Amino acid sequence: MATQAATPSTQVNWPIRLFNKSVLKQRKYQELTDMLGDFTGKHSLDIGADNGVISYLLRQKGGSWKSADLDDHTVEAIRALVGTDVYQIDDKRPTPFADNEFDTIVIIDFLEHIPNDAAFVQEMKRIIKPGGTIIANVPHAQRSLLRQFRHLIGQTDEKHGHVRPGYTVESLQSLFGDDFSIQKYHTYSRFFAEFIDTMIVFGVGLLKRGKDDPSQKGNVVTGQDMSNYAKMFKLYSLIYPIVWFFSKLDLLIPFTNGYMLIAEATASSGDLE
Repeated sequence: MATQAATPSTQVNWPIRLFNKSVLKQRKYQELTDMLGDFTGKHSLDIGADNGVISYLLRQKGGSWKSADLDDHTVEAIRALVGTDVYQIDDKRPTPFADNEFDTIVIIDFLEHIPNDAAFVQEMKRIIKPGGTIIANVPHAQRSLLRQFRHLIGQTDEKHGHVRPGYTVESLQSLFGDDFSIQKYHTYSRFFAEFIDTMIVFGVGLLKRGKDDPSQKGNVVTGQDMSNYAKMFKLYSLIYPIVWFFSKLDLLIPFTNGYMLIAEATASSGDLE
């Protein structure tokens, strides 16, 4: 039976509003659903779905879902949007899920935030079914002028709650080990989309003047943020068409590597150890 997400009220629909004005979040969701394919009838877990909008949208697509994250405020935000089956986890402890419980695990912008990613992947091996699939969305580790520029203006890995800059497909396969095989992968979100987002984050930071209160996963936008910065959001809504157009310039550079990496890893059919 499909897990039905709660219908968001006018008080908690701010993640949907934010999603509808975020080029990067929309692209991320598109990449995830394209790689997931048809998951009707599957029992799945999403981990790290930010403020809950990805969790909510995935549940609308079918199947049964559980959601999890590290930070209590983030978990509350997800629960407000989707209702039930939302869990707070600790990357240093076992998750509250049964052995071989899930057909699919979707890990979204999460691995780069935890110190012991190898131990966490071992835990994922415990709770996924033999032959199941893990989809991981992570920053693509690469040297670039944009990365240097971000550090220059204060958008460091530490500022975003990252303990590592990201992964290559080789380092991701090494992390998953022999019990998983990466079947397909690609990068996405190229220079123009990332640059315009960088400038927006920089501008918002100037307006907020150091009022950020980063969680373990960096800056997660909450409903209170949307209330506090309603005028800022309205201003951004006005310039959103320009942001959208600028991001579409990525179509002119399909030959370059993207700043995000998404990969599908399939568990071996035997017992995972």
